Amino acid sequence: MKATIVTIGDEILIGQIVDTNSGYIAKALDKIGIQTHEMLSISDDKQHILDTFAKLQNQVDLVIITGGLGPTKDDITRKTFCEYFDDVLVEDQAVLAHVTEIIENFYKRPINQLNKEQALVPSKCEVLFNKMGTAPGMWMKKENTVFVSLPGVPYEMKYLVDHEIVPKLVKEYHRPYIVHQTILTYGQGESMVAERIEAWENNLPSFIKLAYLPAPGRVRLRLTARGENKEVLEKAVQENVDSLSEIIGDIIVGFDEGETLEVVLGKLLKAQGKTLATAESCTGGKIAQMITSVSGASAYFKGSVVTYSNTAKTDLLEIEEQLIAKHDVVSAEVATAMAANVQRLMQTDYALATTGNAGPTSEPGKAEVGVVFIALATPDTVLVSEFNFGQPREKVIDRTATKALEMLQQAVLKNRI
Repeated sequence: MKATIVTIGDEILIGQIVDTNSGYIAKALDKIGIQTHEMLSISDDKQHILDTFAKLQNQVDLVIITGGLGPTKDDITRKTFCEYFDDVLVEDQAVLAHVTEIIENFYKRPINQLNKEQALVPSKCEVLFNKMGTAPGMWMKKENTVFVSLPGVPYEMKYLVDHEIVPKLVKEYHRPYIVHQTILTYGQGESMVAERIEAWENNLPSFIKLAYLPAPGRVRLRLTARGENKEVLEKAVQENVDSLSEIIGDIIVGFDEGETLEVVLGKLLKAQGKTLATAESCTGGKIAQMITSVSGASAYFKGSVVTYSNTAKTDLLEIEEQLIAKHDVVSAEVATAMAANVQRLMQTDYALATTGNAGPTSEPGKAEVGVVFIALATPDTVLVSEFNFGQPREKVIDRTATKALEMLQQAVLKNRI
C-alpha cells in the first residue's frame, strides 16, 4: 500500500506552526507496512482541497488528511468532503452526545450551535470516534482510494491513529512486512563513515536499503528491509548489523531509534551509580537540556550552572578573575576551572564544562568564531580539549554539546572496564 498525508491549514504554510502530525502518521503507517508516498501541506481553500483529492484519486491507496475539522467558519474540510463524495451532512447522535458531555460536564457551560455542528458528518462516511475531543474522524472510500480525515489537534490525531486507523488498516488490508534497524554512531562525519563501510554497503541484499541520517557530531544509519517473510527479514537485518559492528564498532553507541547518546549515557551512569553536573557558557544549557530530556535523569544528574557572563563565572563558579584576565574566558584554563569547580560544588563524580565563541562575531585578540574548549572532570583528573566547529552559531552549539557527551561516554566506558 502507498499513502499520502495531507495537512490542511494556512497557519502551517505561513510558518506559524510546525507540522508534527505528518511525521507521527508516517511512522505509524510504516510500522504496519504502509509506505508514505508523499506529504503535502495545502491551504484552507475549498478548490485547492478538491483539486488535491482529485489528483490523488487512484494514485495512492490511502490519503490521510489532518486539519479543518473545527467549529469555526474557516474549518471547511467536512463540507468539502461532502462535495467531493457527492454527499450531505447528517447529525450523528453518538457524536452529539459525546460533544454535549464534554461541553456541559467538563467545560461547565451550555452547548451552543457551533458545538452541535461538530456532530455533523457525511452520511456515507464511517465515523471514527474521537474520545479525546469533539471532532470525529471520517473514513470514506472512492473507487480505489480511501480518504481519512482527522482533526489537526495533535493529541486527538494521535488517539485516532493509534486506536481507530491502525487497527482498521491491519484488519482489512494485506501489507508487506517492513523491518527497520537504526544504528547510532558518534564522533565521525557522514563521509568518513560512508568510506569505512563502503564494501559492506555494496554487499547488502537487494531487499535491504541503507539510509544515512546525519546530524552535528552524529550519524544514524537506518537499515530498511521489505518483504513477505518477517523472520527472513529480521534474520538478514541482524546478520548485517553484526557484520557492521565488526567494522565500526568503535563509534557505535546504540541500536535503537530512541537510544540517543544521552539515553546511553544515562544507562551507563545509572548502572555505575555515578553522578554528573554541568557548567555551561557557550552552550547556554543545551547539554543539561539533552540530559534531562531522558526520563529518570534525576538518578544521576545533579544539576547545571549556566554562567554566560564573566561575573557569573566568578560569583557562582568561583573562577578567579586573574585566571580569566590572564588566559581569556575562552581558554583551556578557564574550561578546566569550570569543570573542576562545578564538580566540587555539586559533589559529583563527573562534570562537563564548555566555553567558546559561538559567533557570529569575534573581538580583536579574542578567540575566533567557532573555537570551543570542553573540559571533563572525572573522579581522577580533568581532561580538556580544543575544537573549532566553524559556523554558523547553531552548528557550533549543537556540535559542542554532542562532543561533550561523547567525551563523557568514552570516559564512563573506560571506568566500566
